[in-house]
Amino acid sequence: MKRLILASALLAAMLTGPVLADDLSAAVKRDYDDYLWPLFDHFHRNPELSLVEFETAKRMAEELRAAGFEVTENVGGTGIVAMLENGPGPMVMMRADMDGLPVEEKSGLENASVKQQEDPITGNLVYTMHACGHDVHITSLVGTARQMAARTDDWSGTLMLIVQPAEERVLGAKAMRADRLYERFGTPDYAFALHVSSSDVAGVINVVEGSPYAGADTVDITVYGVGAHGAAPHRGKDPIVLASKIVLALQTLVSRELPPRDPGVITVGSFHAGTKHNIIPDTATLQLTVRNTSLETRQILLDGIQRIAENMGRVAGLPEDRLPEVIVSAESVPPTINSAELARRLKDAWAEELGDEAVVSIPPTGMGAEDFPIFTLDPAIPSVYWRVGGTPKEDFEREAAGGAPVPSHHSPLFKIAPEPSIRSGVESTVVALLEMMPVR
Repeated sequence: MKRLILASALLAAMLTGPVLADDLSAAVKRDYDDYLWPLFDHFHRNPELSLVEFETAKRMAEELRAAGFEVTENVGGTGIVAMLENGPGPMVMMRADMDGLPVEEKSGLENASVKQQEDPITGNLVYTMHACGHDVHITSLVGTARQMAARTDDWSGTLMLIVQPAEERVLGAKAMRADRLYERFGTPDYAFALHVSSSDVAGVINVVEGSPYAGADTVDITVYGVGAHGAAPHRGKDPIVLASKIVLALQTLVSRELPPRDPGVITVGSFHAGTKHNIIPDTATLQLTVRNTSLETRQILLDGIQRIAENMGRVAGLPEDRLPEVIVSAESVPPTINSAELARRLKDAWAEELGDEAVVSIPPTGMGAEDFPIFTLDPAIPSVYWRVGGTPKEDFEREAAGGAPVPSHHSPLFKIAPEPSIRSGVESTVVALLEMMPVR
């Protein structure tokens, strides 16, 4: 306890001035100018790929220890768990992902990444970039840690900060859970996460009561046949024709088996078969991505893919031991679904503390996916995932007037405005944590 008190006192001094009695926005502004901007600049220049975020994890561990947290490294690989116990009350988790992408940055920024790293999957040397804003997430997490440690008189409970690896490959959350995350550190009563968004105005907090991110399943279908000469198709079973019929039949799952207002996507992104013009091969392979926004829809789509693939094989006259084989990859995640009541509670708290104009509820237009629900399902934990805007308003206005389009996430041109993004990330998280862990 003495160490926590000393750490809090030192941190209050580092944050320049009487933080505990100060306005949150002003305190975060000062901390951004003095501390968080250089930290973000470091992370942006030095991105690391999924599963090999060694230097990023090391720096995050140092930062969270300096803020007064009890830090455990190497959880599920490079993952970090930072704990701060501050009296009785609920345990609340806040998670930030830290991995970059194998993209060469072409943003034109002065601090653009020129780093290269060996891809742990392919072994190739590739350029790396924070093309999805995870540098904003981890910088905001450090800012949150510093504010919460300096405000221990304002809350009571246990704060669990998670620095997660390999979100881009949807492997990190599973790895941390497999490393007995909750058995070792306790199961949180609430779980939160945020994502900077290039499609939202910089500084705005965007929270929805439904599904902010879709579920994504990676599905492989191996279609078996009987090889033959292309001039004698009757002597074989053509897997290319069969696979083509499967591709077309899969389109009816969304159009004819889902309710019209229930979103779902099945995309066949890869079709491989054969080696030569006049040879009927004995196999064909299909690679699919399957997207949805509810667990019920996910099950309808996956069951339908299995049913269609197998029965189209039967239609083609294949024996039972040669029916198409459907495999759902481990790189799959269920949809992220916000707890509606909790989302409303946080929205009210943000509006009260940060102003009504700072909070919006704009549903997503795409089917991007996240592995955050791996933390919040089994056991079911009330959770909210929100977005903070990252693109200045004038950039949207310029695009609407026919100027350069706003770059999307994962683009080599991706860039966000760091100050409003990070400050909004810290402020929204601190308000959410104080709301859930009040002093009794």
